[in-house]
Amino acid sequence: MTAKLNSSSQTTFASRREPQRSRIGIFDSGVGGLTVLRELYRQLPNESVLYFADTARLPYGMRSAAEILQFGFEIISWMVQQDVKMVVMACNTSDALALETLRSEFETPILGLILPSARAAVVQGRRLGVIATPATAASNAYKRAILESCPSAKVWQVGCPEFVPLVEQNRLHEPYTSEVARQYLEPLLKQRIDTLIYGCTHYPHLEPVLKKILPTNVSCLNPALHVVAAAARELDLMGLKNTFGVLPTRFCVSGCPQEFEQTSRQWLGCTPIVEKINLPKVSYRSLPLSSVE
Repeated sequence: MTAKLNSSSQTTFASRREPQRSRIGIFDSGVGGLTVLRELYRQLPNESVLYFADTARLPYGMRSAAEILQFGFEIISWMVQQDVKMVVMACNTSDALALETLRSEFETPILGLILPSARAAVVQGRRLGVIATPATAASNAYKRAILESCPSAKVWQVGCPEFVPLVEQNRLHEPYTSEVARQYLEPLLKQRIDTLIYGCTHYPHLEPVLKKILPTNVSCLNPALHVVAAAARELDLMGLKNTFGVLPTRFCVSGCPQEFEQTSRQWLGCTPIVEKINLPKVSYRSLPLSSVE
């Protein structure tokens, strides 16, 4: 099965006059954001989507804050050119390091994963473990957001540098992946966590591996559910829910389209048609340097 997609030239005059008809932009470094895309299909089946994977520069989890901010600025600038009505930042690292700065630069609504997930987590449990990229874990963004919602919660975080490459290389079923997962989860299990937060959108793809290691009393929280629910509320508030026909999802990458097609097929249930995009050369020079150091 092949997913049919529109070309970049097919942003219609009607969509510019009727913002409800515009697509929602979703971006991530790779296939991790597909967990958000699938949830958007489930919760918002009438919405059209532009999905961008920055595969030429993944993984993001070892990048500096300045790099993450520059990448986000380029991607959102391009998405605005494509007439999206909202951007969902399906990358926890980008959320942790750049969300607030990028929001100040664009009029288009930009949603992140961390705050809605933190609010949901404290309803679900009180001893919370977070697995995330090293950059997200080092930022303490999840811990701060959780403690703001519930000061009495206990939070432990583990940076997991190998998870994203293992997912992107489609090595989910190798014994090595299970071994790495056990090492990452061990310090959290020693703290008797009751909830595990997937602090990277790639990690729900690892759930079959993680569930074999976690005790049955530990529940897992997928931020995709909660960011899409937040997107639905935002669209309602702005009067931007789509009331027209749904456009085919448009998939774009900065790296090799064929690699993304092959890797994403197992989670999409079809083979997407993927465009290679050269992002515009834009700079965030107008932003204060203190925000990225």
